[in-house]
Amino acid sequence: MKIALIGASGFVGSALLKEALQRGHQVTAIVRHPEKIKEKNPNLTLKKGDAFNKEEIKELVKGHDVVVSAYNPGWTNPAIYEEFIKASETLQAATKESGVKRFIVIGGAGSLEIAPGVQLIDTPQFPAEYKAGASAARDYLNTIRKEDQLDWTFYSPAIEMHPGITTGRTGKYRLGNDNPVFDKDNRSYHSAEDLSVVVIDEVENKKFLKKRFTAAY
Repeated sequence: MKIALIGASGFVGSALLKEALQRGHQVTAIVRHPEKIKEKNPNLTLKKGDAFNKEEIKELVKGHDVVVSAYNPGWTNPAIYEEFIKASETLQAATKESGVKRFIVIGGAGSLEIAPGVQLIDTPQFPAEYKAGASAARDYLNTIRKEDQLDWTFYSPAIEMHPGITTGRTGKYRLGNDNPVFDKDNRSYHSAEDLSVVVIDEVENKKFLKKRFTAAY
């Protein structure tokens, strides 16, 4: 398949790029700084692109089968809320205008429900330093749920999904929808490598069109 990957140089994006290339997909990696990508592969095309520039992104993604957004302004960015919302809405509009039908967004776990009507982000134990970014992802989820032209998918990672998880690529996961997936120890976690297995499986299998889903070990 032809995959346009936004944010391919980031923590999640670089893992997605590696997984997609390993499976033989043709990937156009769209990033602000192409020099940061060290992958070498005949199926890889590097393009410089600005997630806030609709016309530029529209031209870059034309002709692809799917646009995957792993865009993240950075958790320490004081403007993370505004920038995540703006970029996501711009990418959504650019994808629609380009003629590409599928749009997959990597969001956050904060909007997952840990009890009926109770989202993780609204619990007292949710870390304050992640609240702005998680709020942006939650609000954008509500926006994309109104999208009726694109075959969109919103992926919420496991609650624990960070560089400190070193399980690597096991290929193992269990799926969920609006609730976190917990193991027998009441832990919801996943490596970036296995997140990438989940997302590229979705690219190939189209199980969650116009839906949000999640996964963990």
